This record gives sequence, C-alpha cells and structure tokens, in this order.
Amino acid sequence: MLNLKYLACGLLLFLSFQTVFAQLGFSHELGVIAGPLQFRSDYGVSDDSETNFGNSGFGIGIVHYLNFAYRADCNCYTTDTFFNDHFKLRNELSYNKTNLEHLGKWVDPNRNTVEANQLRGHKGIAENIDIGTQLEFFPLSIRSFQAFGYRFAPFASLGVHYTYFTPEVSTTYANPDPTAVGDVTDPSNFYSAWAPGSVDASPGSTWSVVTGAGVRYKLDKLSDLMLDFRFQYYFSDWVDGLNHQLESNKNNDWLVWVNIGYIYYLD
Repeated sequence: MLNLKYLACGLLLFLSFQTVFAQLGFSHELGVIAGPLQFRSDYGVSDDSETNFGNSGFGIGIVHYLNFAYRADCNCYTTDTFFNDHFKLRNELSYNKTNLEHLGKWVDPNRNTVEANQLRGHKGIAENIDIGTQLEFFPLSIRSFQAFGYRFAPFASLGVHYTYFTPEVSTTYANPDPTAVGDVTDPSNFYSAWAPGSVDASPGSTWSVVTGAGVRYKLDKLSDLMLDFRFQYYFSDWVDGLNHQLESNKNNDWLVWVNIGYIYYLD
C-alpha cells in the first residue's frame, strides 16, 4: 500500500522547490501527467513481449516548469539567449504502480514441473514515488511557440530522480511442507535456481536517470497539451522486490512510460 507519509514528504519538498524558484523572477508552468507504463524487472524474461506487455502499470504526476524565456516580475521577455529560448527546467513529483507476474514460455500451461509451478505462484507489485528534475531542450524557439508561431513544439529531456520504492510479494505455491505454503520468507517457495535471498520486499530508495522525448501542442495562450515518452533506469535491482542475478535479467530495474499531460502557464 502506498505510504502516505512519504508521499506527503515528497509533496512538501516539491512545494519547497516552487517557493525557491518563485524568487528568481522567471515564469512558471504547472501541470498534471498520467499514462500507462511497462515495468521491466526480474519477473519473466527481458525483451519478451508477453512479459513486457503483461507487466504494465500506470503512473500519475504533478509537474512544474521554470520558463526562462519570460519574466514574471516585469511581465516581459528575458534576455534573448539560446539557453533562455530553448530550455526549460522541469520538476516532478510522480507515482507509479505495476502488478507483476512471471509470463512467457517458462510458465506455459504445458509445463508441470516444480519450477514452473513456483514461477506461476509468484506475484508482486512495484510501487514507487519519484521526485526529481529534468532539463528539457526545445529545438524550436520557445518564444515563437508561445506567440503561436507554430502549434507543435518537440522536446527532449534528461534528468535525475530520487525514488522511494515499496514492493510487495506473494506466492501461492503449495510447498510440500504445509507450514511453508505462501510463506514469502521461505526460499523453497520460489524458483529453485535462484539463490536464497533473491526475493526481498523491503522498502528502500535509490536514484535513477530519466530521459525522454515528446511534443507540446498549443491549446491557447495559457495552456498546452503534452505527449511524453520516458525511459527511466534505476540504480538498484530491488525496486520490484526481486534480484535473482541470473543472466536472463542481469540489468537493474527500469521502465518506459508514455504519459499525456495538461500544462497551464501561471504567469
């Protein structure tokens, strides 16, 4: 279950960013984002389409932009430099959740081995709170976009996020020892090729690198629609509560997220 204490702390930190940025005189934008995602984890086999589409979740978030092209304190444009006219700073507080299970050939209904049953019984949840900053680059002029010189403004982004993760794990595997059925602390309930300790649903935190590309569509003077495609790579392999360290999934956890947003210009 989502820990509201950590969500509240993230929100307070997010609002603190806005207070600091408000003192700089640049204009501000505030928006909401939401959309489906694929969580690429140690469940299933990497690059397997059934696994990737089956282990899909959803994310939502609040975003704040610092617009360097316009000053809020004087209701005027800033100095016309390349940076001011082509970059925005994006601050974000977001949440995502994905139900996870083992899919693909190793759990095919025709397989009736102990190992296949162990994999079929193993389920999990990846649940994450993110807060971070990205720098967005707009190849076209931000000033011209705001002045309706064109309706579409593509962009690319790169940044760093801090993630608090609270994974969950369960199993329905009927271990021959009746006292161990469903026991998530008993390694014998999970895939026998994994080393003991490969399953650990303890909450934790990590950093991640975020990069993406998208486009904005100008609705009116004070609002845009946004389509954003994101890749996020965590600096931990425990975000999903599973780290079996086999060659089939030797990378850290990561996700791809397609989100749609509504952005409102505050100044």
